[in-house]
Amino acid sequence: MIYSVDVEIRTPVRETELPDRVERAVANVFPGADLEHADGELRGEAHGLEGFSELLREQAILDTARGAFFGGREGNTTTFALKKAAAFQGVVNFAVGSPGELGDIEVTVVVHDPDFESYVDHVAPPTEDGEPVTG
Repeated sequence: MIYSVDVEIRTPVRETELPDRVERAVANVFPGADLEHADGELRGEAHGLEGFSELLREQAILDTARGAFFGGREGNTTTFALKKAAAFQGVVNFAVGSPGELGDIEVTVVVHDPDFESYVDHVAPPTEDGEPVTG
């Protein structure tokens, strides 16, 4: 199936941070995203979450990811935040509560086709006894 999605990524780049390290953190969890520095932040865009999905499976956090996707949902759009320090290590860690000292990686995903639920099932399938269930 072909999916049509737009992913927008934004994170602040503080004066105490090295811009290339912030870029590496984002690239670790969103490989292939087009990134650019502007106005004290790193902005990126992608048209899929394949690399991100692989990390979710490797870390066995599919249920957590589904909660984040559906918890931040408005129509065909979802927003969630990730911890920047964890991303630098290549680890997905969903941010809850107040942002970290260096700011979080803010992600907005807009699903155009097929539908939101199908895309979430593709990126983070439901699980049974900790194993992905595909239908």
